[in-house]
Amino acid sequence: MKGLRIFLWLMLLPVVLHAANPVSALLDRLEKGASKHFIIEKVKSDLDFFELDTKGDKIVVRGNTYVNISAGVRWYLKYYLHTNLSWNNMEISLPAKLPAVKKERHETDCTLRYDLNYCTHSYSMAFWDWERWEKEIDWMALHGINLPLAITGTECVWFNVLKKLGYTRAEIDEFICGPGFFAWWLMNNLEGWGGPNPDSWYKQREALQKKIVKRMNELDIKPVFAGYSGMVPHNAKEKLGLNVADPGKWCGYQRPAFLQPTDARFSEIAKLYYDEMTRLFGKADYYSMDPFHEGGNVKNVDLDKAGHAIMDAMKQCNPKAAWVVQAWGANPREAMIKNLKKGDLVVLDLFSESRPQWGDPASTWYRSQGFNGHDWLYCMLLNYGGNVGLHGKMQHVIDEYFKARSTSFSASLKGVGITMEGIENNPVMYELLCELPWHQQKFSKDEWLKDYVTSRYGRYNQTIYDAWLILSNSIYACPVESTQQGAHESVFCARPSDHVYQVSSWSEMKDYYDPKDVIKAADLFASVADEFKGNNNYDYDRVDIVRQSNAEKGRITYKMMMLALEQGDKSLFETCSAHFMNLLLQQDKLLSTRPEFRLDTWLNQAANLGTTEAEKAHYVWNAKVQVTTWGNRVAADEGGLRDYSHREWSGLLKEFYAMRWKHYIDNVLKHWGEEKLPAIDFYSLEESWVNQPYKQIKQ
Repeated sequence: MKGLRIFLWLMLLPVVLHAANPVSALLDRLEKGASKHFIIEKVKSDLDFFELDTKGDKIVVRGNTYVNISAGVRWYLKYYLHTNLSWNNMEISLPAKLPAVKKERHETDCTLRYDLNYCTHSYSMAFWDWERWEKEIDWMALHGINLPLAITGTECVWFNVLKKLGYTRAEIDEFICGPGFFAWWLMNNLEGWGGPNPDSWYKQREALQKKIVKRMNELDIKPVFAGYSGMVPHNAKEKLGLNVADPGKWCGYQRPAFLQPTDARFSEIAKLYYDEMTRLFGKADYYSMDPFHEGGNVKNVDLDKAGHAIMDAMKQCNPKAAWVVQAWGANPREAMIKNLKKGDLVVLDLFSESRPQWGDPASTWYRSQGFNGHDWLYCMLLNYGGNVGLHGKMQHVIDEYFKARSTSFSASLKGVGITMEGIENNPVMYELLCELPWHQQKFSKDEWLKDYVTSRYGRYNQTIYDAWLILSNSIYACPVESTQQGAHESVFCARPSDHVYQVSSWSEMKDYYDPKDVIKAADLFASVADEFKGNNNYDYDRVDIVRQSNAEKGRITYKMMMLALEQGDKSLFETCSAHFMNLLLQQDKLLSTRPEFRLDTWLNQAANLGTTEAEKAHYVWNAKVQVTTWGNRVAADEGGLRDYSHREWSGLLKEFYAMRWKHYIDNVLKHWGEEKLPAIDFYSLEESWVNQPYKQIKQ
């Protein structure tokens, strides 16, 4: 009898394992019951791969990790079912009978596929709940991401560490920033801005990070935690008697202090930090640290000792762990990393598509020795500030990747990464980058776009393909030598003046395409709207492409306004400015049709996290400040941060950008003919809007 029970238990075991399979659960989140059409097989292998096969009426997806199997699922959905999964659409509708597969296998030596930037966690993810995070982790797995930056809840670690160091609640509140600005706090750029946070915030974030890490681990995704980089509050010398360096200011904000690696308490404080991180969230195999980010002063800092102190502290926590560092500007300083053991450091070449540092001599940020033999990832940054706009170097992203693979620096190339500051934009570019590791041979954007169009809209359409070809040869063909930071910015979002060109301070944008091409592509794309009614992906792209076309028309109209002003033609100025304002409001109306392009989507996310009216107001204030002034008056105007995170969104256009342009136009007309116009205090107008109470809108 006992033997029979064991036999029955063994017979049932595969069913139990199948039911507990994380990829099957993912499939069922895409469509209820979808997993019954698939057989998921995880097998041991030192090589990253996935296979597609058929067994009876089911599709077999096989791989060496659950994340690679998930990538295989997406490959099947795209190339066999013409189904595209993106931020705007994470649902599928399977046919009753799935197309059979003649066995195919895809391998990659890109063992690390990274996702996210510190900035993404603030510009896009600041107010996400578990429901939204669950979709994102599914998106990561389906796109083969196995190394995402997972820094939610790091403020909980710091809160507890500072308490143990003797800081009062008031002092902790002065150090930890608000939820809209954690990225720059964790990169050692500022402290306190946007805070303080209530107890409920810390409880929410701790619980959320535990869910995030659990799900990532289930899918064989390795989370990258925020490690200890030597950061301490700026008053740590006075408070704790520590030997610190002053990294200076960042855009008007006082940076946290840097604890000197020679200080006897460096290892003690680092251990406090890692012990608390481990207690809350477990140990990670990868930790991210970026000391001296964006111009931090390194005077009187022994960089070699700093590198070893940071590395040693991490290794004390987990001897197997690797340090992940961003290559941005002068970071990581060569003196800090050159003597570190190879294999213990992973460098994200953050802006590989425009300013590669891996060793490409054509780069303006050329490093002749690359990263001194350390492991590195080919990354695409693409988006800055979460700004809205079509943009990319479509063919060049492919070419530069295969160029890097053909050089001696490929010996330490371990994978790829997407390191955008904001997501939920330009889905075509992220899909392209994520597919690179699974292509063994170089390919052209034109051939790839045919498959993309077919999967994105469910079937091939020549008119849509023609529209995409125009876009890929114009706005998605940013010149190789360009160092432009993100999208060609919409003039609607600019702080008004008689010399508006770029919106944000560091855009470096230049006219590299003919606006007429974008307008033509939008007209072509929209011409087949009747054929794609109810198609979510088509509708999203139609709104986005027409939005870009309208922005081009706005810039053309603005130039006419300025010509009229220069020539003293008041009647023409009135006509052009009225047309400009009409275009702006039409843009607002168009974007109101999609939640992805609406201000209230962002503000509701923030408000929903509050447990009291005061908390809701605090989070909404963080959300509004981030996408407008960014900082206080000094940081916004003198530090250059205002409008860095501008968004061409419905609600923001009508309430905020239109308000600014109306003040400017009224000022010009009121003082027409005067030699010098009275200055408008735009910051006061902007701050007044930010401080207006927000009433949640049910969508």
